[in-house]
Amino acid sequence: MLSRLADALVPAFGRLSVTADDGADLAPGSIVAANHTSLADPAVVLAALRHLGVQPVVMATAGLWRVPVLGRVLAREGHIPVHRGDRRAARALDLAEAALDRGRVVLLYAEGGLPRRGDAAEAPPGTFRSGLSRLARRTGAPVVPVGQAGARRLVSGSAAKQLAGLVTAPLRRPCLHVHVGRPLALTGDAATGTSQALGAVTAAWRTAAAHLDEPAARR
Repeated sequence: MLSRLADALVPAFGRLSVTADDGADLAPGSIVAANHTSLADPAVVLAALRHLGVQPVVMATAGLWRVPVLGRVLAREGHIPVHRGDRRAARALDLAEAALDRGRVVLLYAEGGLPRRGDAAEAPPGTFRSGLSRLARRTGAPVVPVGQAGARRLVSGSAAKQLAGLVTAPLRRPCLHVHVGRPLALTGDAATGTSQALGAVTAAWRTAAAHLDEPAARR
């Protein structure tokens, strides 16, 4: 339902395009790592993945499970709450491992939060947390880097700016782009694997941002 809803709503708010590297493969049991820039980008990425025939299990902040209606949908569909800074945090990796074992694709955001910027411009992904690397090492699952650009054109900045962006988006219909990179097997220790994943997601983001002619992609 979450993927279907994203696929139905995103075209009403923006113009989504999707590209992929040669050899990109969203095989069952893969981990999808995407950059996180806006409250809107999970919907953008879910819509893009559904166009490619994939409806993933999403790892997301546990606070979303307290939102009326949305929390029930997330729980019913088997998405995974992440309790950051809590002893329950390790449980998220256990649930993700079980989902991968069942052949599900797991989508996660290794940055662990949104950038604290008020503008709508693009910027490279921030520092990755180690959970992605630890999950990949535990399971041997390939990591598929995904870069998205344009979601900040939908919502970004203060609460008032985000509301204004959402209200005006159906009229503006900003361009959105998602790029899927080739899967990679993370190697070395947790720090090395985290660095490899960050480099791959940054490259995918740069390709997505270039499609939108974002100045940050040229730096």
